[in-house]
Amino acid sequence: MGRGGRGGGALTQRRADVCGAAMAPRRPAELYRAPFPLYTVRLHPRRPLAITAGGGGAAKTGIRNGVHFLQLEQIGGQLSASLLHSHDTETRATMTMALADDIIAAGQDASCHILRFSLQAPEAKSSSAGRNGSGEKGPRKRKGPSPTGQGDTQSQTSEVTVESLHSVRTDFSPDALQKAVRFNADCSLLVTGGADGFLRLWEFPSMKKTLEFKAHDGEIEDIALGPDNKVVTAGRDFQCCVWQQDQLVTGLRWNENLPGIPDKAYRYQACRFGAVEDNAGALRLYTVQVPHKRERRPPPCYLTKWDGKSFLPLLTRPCGNEVISCLSISDSGTFLGLGTVTGSVAIHIAFSLQRLYYVKEAHGIVVTDVAFVPESRGGQELLAGNEAALLSVAVDSRCKLHLVPSRRSLPIWLLLLLCAGLIVVAILLLQLAFPGFL
Repeated sequence: MGRGGRGGGALTQRRADVCGAAMAPRRPAELYRAPFPLYTVRLHPRRPLAITAGGGGAAKTGIRNGVHFLQLEQIGGQLSASLLHSHDTETRATMTMALADDIIAAGQDASCHILRFSLQAPEAKSSSAGRNGSGEKGPRKRKGPSPTGQGDTQSQTSEVTVESLHSVRTDFSPDALQKAVRFNADCSLLVTGGADGFLRLWEFPSMKKTLEFKAHDGEIEDIALGPDNKVVTAGRDFQCCVWQQDQLVTGLRWNENLPGIPDKAYRYQACRFGAVEDNAGALRLYTVQVPHKRERRPPPCYLTKWDGKSFLPLLTRPCGNEVISCLSISDSGTFLGLGTVTGSVAIHIAFSLQRLYYVKEAHGIVVTDVAFVPESRGGQELLAGNEAALLSVAVDSRCKLHLVPSRRSLPIWLLLLLCAGLIVVAILLLQLAFPGFL
């Protein structure tokens, strides 16, 4: 179904052949439980830090709104998270978030709030203070799942400080909501999209608006930024568009080789650019298509892989009947992470779009965001030998961990040696069975 991707995937394809069908993982570990619904999560590229946010919004329900900073570390061979700091966002729940080093662009209602955080070194501890000793200074405590389901909303330590830099309005529809925000590669540009269908480009860090135009008739669901500052937008109007500034480069047609699927049977839900494993010059774009209408017997959702420069479709595969809610790509472009509206989480191999990992209803309700642990040196320490780690957050207030264990594959030289040995054995058996065969 579609054309196969080229280049950069031989290693991943070999892994896929070795592992076969989707793995049957254990239930994912609960890393953290917040006192409010979680809508977004990001991982710092250089620090063992996860940032997750959400809240109850402006309704006076007693549910607070905040951004939580979580320290990640390996303890006893398991990845653990502890609350470093809780930043209160008053009456605004953070629904979307982009991270550029120590800068957060947080989508809150109709606005984008720019925050800068800093981490100070913890206070020196006396020589008698152990990791769990009574001499430890400061109120920081390890966070495990709370038996009551309530995380502490107080700052656990003075190690993190948060400063508000800017706040700009990014959506002007009657039910205004910013739905997507992205930084470009060098963090000189911020792009926002929302319910009014307008794409807005902001010079960063000044937050001066440089461009504004109507990209879609209706809501913009997602935005992806390429290395050449081409912008891809996925809208609820059945369109997925590639823009250079305000000029339309092309409109994507994922079903052009699938004549049995009408144009308006599906809409685009998510889009992301990704690298190509073992091919530094290549680029891929991934999109998720979900059924436009809910049916008693739901049709499958689809994943499509595109050439990230020509924007031609390379491969399309169904990815299950649960409606996809969010998408993430690992740093190397090896894996795709998916969350669903029914709470399930899946990891697919980017080369083949084959499902590798799946946990049905990992969360009790819609998965709102997923993010891979970075593949930097610090990230490798957190992975602790696993091939990938994916964090998922949901409206059930939980942040969960999904691991892809390293799969042992035979080296090429050993495979060739085994093949040669089998050939020799076959020849000897034929010689024994049919004397004079050689």
